[in-house]
Amino acid sequence: MSRNPRPSRLLGLVIVAGLFLSGCGYHFAASGDALPTGANTIYVSRFNNSTRVTGVNDEFMRYMKDEIALHRRLKVVDSPDAADLELSGDVRFVNQTPSSFNSALEPTQYTQSIVVSASLRDVRAKKTIWTTRDVSASEHTPIVPQTTVATTPTFLQQNLRANDIANLTDIQTQQSETSAYRDVMMQRVAQNLYSEMAEGF
Repeated sequence: MSRNPRPSRLLGLVIVAGLFLSGCGYHFAASGDALPTGANTIYVSRFNNSTRVTGVNDEFMRYMKDEIALHRRLKVVDSPDAADLELSGDVRFVNQTPSSFNSALEPTQYTQSIVVSASLRDVRAKKTIWTTRDVSASEHTPIVPQTTVATTPTFLQQNLRANDIANLTDIQTQQSETSAYRDVMMQRVAQNLYSEMAEGF
């Protein structure tokens, strides 16, 4: 008997995998199918900041504009008068909490989280065409050398080598890794928001 799986079984596995990925909320690069066909430009208005972290809305907007530009479906413009679409929103929640501890109950890892809401307005038609309330991202962040894994993609993007981390103090590690993982978190929430906006989720 052949050990090769039959085509029908392979097809079934592919379908199940596809359903699993869609059910988990995973989406491939957004194609922009839900955006108005005649829309070519977008203005990203200044997001509100409902948190106590000063400037986090402006920080997030930079990532959002970069994400939109990356897909090349829409051109980001500097004025709503020059835009077909206008994206606005609110940074609703930003938090950093200890998630792992050592034997002395000192934190060794934090979880950084962000939640944003947004709406997309058709400037020409003068109507809101899409809204979302809870787009989020979080990152587990090592803050001491002992919990830093030098083979993760986030670590490898930094200007550090594996042997460098052992020579850093806990404070230096915390500053370096918090910044690196915050960058990943901001990129991820911008990706999630663009995906929802472009696909109409």
